[in-house]
Amino acid sequence: MAHFLLIHGSCHGAWCWHEVIPLLEAAGHKVRAIDLPAHGADDTPASDATLSLYADAILNAAEDRVHLVGHSAAGFPITLAAERAPDRIARLIYLCAYVPKPGMSMIDMRRAGPRQTLTGVVHADPGGITYRVDADGARRCFYHDCDDSAVDFALQRLCPEPIMPQSTVLPPLQRWSSVEKHYLLCEDDHTIPPEYQHRMSAEFPAETVHPLPCGHSPFFAVPRLLAAHLDAIAAGGAYRPA
Repeated sequence: MAHFLLIHGSCHGAWCWHEVIPLLEAAGHKVRAIDLPAHGADDTPASDATLSLYADAILNAAEDRVHLVGHSAAGFPITLAAERAPDRIARLIYLCAYVPKPGMSMIDMRRAGPRQTLTGVVHADPGGITYRVDADGARRCFYHDCDDSAVDFALQRLCPEPIMPQSTVLPPLQRWSSVEKHYLLCEDDHTIPPEYQHRMSAEFPAETVHPLPCGHSPFFAVPRLLAAHLDAIAAGGAYRPA
């Protein structure tokens, strides 16, 4: 049995894992998903949200040595959590996520990508504290291969995203290298281009990069396949379809 801690990406919350959690539990794992500060049911003001606070929330929820899964923008806070406490992380699993580079914030990395898929989709709110996602753009970029019921479920729950954590550069990384890392690469991603995911995971051992035939939201598009991959990673291997 593994202990999974699931971390959502931009504008989402723990709610996005609701189909995956019971599948992992049915496989015998302990599973928890949390709302990062200023997301979902967490009442932290967006103006107080920081990347450091995100990492604190992750480590506060890590009861055992966890398999820490970060989706999309969560690549940054899961990396910082692993840097601070590598002994509390069994494996880091990047789910179509940003793998931090020295001297670059997540926003820097997005802008350095081969294609700017979110142009006209995200809009900074007055004051510049948060940005929001256009509903039509979310359908096109996040959920193009998801059932209508899942898209409706998500659109009702998307929240403004604090900008400060995503404009923050991580400190020098020294201890996270000791943690085993995996990358789940979404081959039809309309948000983070697949070729960019290949580039970000290029230094991972080949056997730790696992392709998923879906877009940016595998927890809605292919929840059973996602759970099967996570289960196989926890067992020390890779998922092989029958």
